[in-house]
Amino acid sequence: MRIVSLLPSATETVCALGGRDDLVGRSHECDFPPGLETVPVLTRARVGPLPSSGAIHAAVRDVLERALGVYEIDVDRLREARPDAIVTQDLCEVCAVSIDDVRAAVARLARRDVDVVSLHPVRLSDIWGDIGRVAVATGRADAGRRLVGDLEGRAEAIRRSASEVRSRPTVLSIEWLDPVMIGGMWMPELVAFAGGAPLVTRAGDHASTLTREQLAALDPDVVLVKPCGFDLARTLGELSLLREALPWRSWSAVAEGRIYVADGSAFFNRPGPRIVESLEILAACLHPRSFAELAAKHAMNVVRLGEDLRVHPLG
Repeated sequence: MRIVSLLPSATETVCALGGRDDLVGRSHECDFPPGLETVPVLTRARVGPLPSSGAIHAAVRDVLERALGVYEIDVDRLREARPDAIVTQDLCEVCAVSIDDVRAAVARLARRDVDVVSLHPVRLSDIWGDIGRVAVATGRADAGRRLVGDLEGRAEAIRRSASEVRSRPTVLSIEWLDPVMIGGMWMPELVAFAGGAPLVTRAGDHASTLTREQLAALDPDVVLVKPCGFDLARTLGELSLLREALPWRSWSAVAEGRIYVADGSAFFNRPGPRIVESLEILAACLHPRSFAELAAKHAMNVVRLGEDLRVHPLG
């Protein structure tokens, strides 16, 4: 089986299933697990490196308005890879190569034996289902059942532990900084599993864009900032945006030091095996005393902000 993965979460899934040696191509964003450097990169972004969230948002919007894909496929390298299966997605054109571009690229290969597996996760159950679909498509159905069982079991153990905590803080998860977008899809479920009450969005909703006035009408107990595609260092480089975009002086979460910044590239926004690690991080933010071991485990992946924007360890 020769596998091409055009989605970071799918690459993580293939590797978690034991298919690392079968990968013959990946997207330019596939960076986990370590050691993927030898796998050929088959995609590139039409939007180059930009200095800020606002600049990225404007550039992406411009590309989409011109009816272009944000990413493009190197068809020649795809042909050289000779894939039996291509794993991609049809959920978000901003997140990865569009399904139409994948199908067009496969058509140019003039082959009818390429299996295109398109993922469309919007809830936690979809993530488990997609892992199973990838497992079947790559000849690893048994490994898929074991992996899904393990992930569901770990998530359920956190849900049970969190349900025993009396407090249930309201939670606002921020998926983008300029403009401010609120996490939807599986994020409300993660919040509920971690022992919190999600604000603004419900499970399966797309991300909502809120103005500063709309944000001022909220007073969340906990705020989790984890911009899509940004690692922790990149987000910390834009902390000044928080005072500009959020009602910083009025939120009690700011005064109480319950603003958290997490790695939104590796976690939360990748609907693959590490979604359970995302749940662990969230549980540690909402209930640091009850999940002290998880707070220690993820000390490098999330920090807590003071009112003065100084960075403090989780806990």
